[in-house]
Amino acid sequence: MDAHNAAGAWNKALLDNAARPSGALVYGARDGERLTNDQFEALKAQLDENYAGAANAGRPVLLEGGMDWKPLSLTPAEMDFTAGKHAAAREIALAFGVPPQLLGIPGDATYANYREANAAFWRQTVIPLVRKAAGALTGWLGERFAGCEVRADLDAVAALQPERDALWARLEGASFLTDEERRRMAGVGQ
Repeated sequence: MDAHNAAGAWNKALLDNAARPSGALVYGARDGERLTNDQFEALKAQLDENYAGAANAGRPVLLEGGMDWKPLSLTPAEMDFTAGKHAAAREIALAFGVPPQLLGIPGDATYANYREANAAFWRQTVIPLVRKAAGALTGWLGERFAGCEVRADLDAVAALQPERDALWARLEGASFLTDEERRRMAGVGQ
């Protein structure tokens, strides 16, 4: 999650700074002379005050003697933090049992694998959690109300309709089963 959030913050900062670091001021002193700490801090404060932020976007920098402006830029590969953000989102989804195809990341999902991923999400993540919660509620309420049972109505889940249709078709074609056996296998009358 931290990687996902950091990638988002980085992308926003890049956009705030015209998608590139604008440049660097280089002090070209002679004989190895350097700026003092006080001079360096004063220069940083002046740059922040006069050249940072949206109101100062594109404002030309006024340089004193000995200063040189060196424009900088990032390569497209260095700016591609979107791929890192997508990778982090996939990892987060997998940690919570959500198939990455359901995230809507471009290129991950076709209609067919989206439908299969959605059914797998229901079968492998949602239904086990719902059954666990229903079991806990049944145990809690069962102590107060005799015969109370909490169960999920899985027939109402649209994502599982193709599986139900296939089950009904198999049961319809199984002529060796009695009507009672078909009902029991279909979960009717339980």
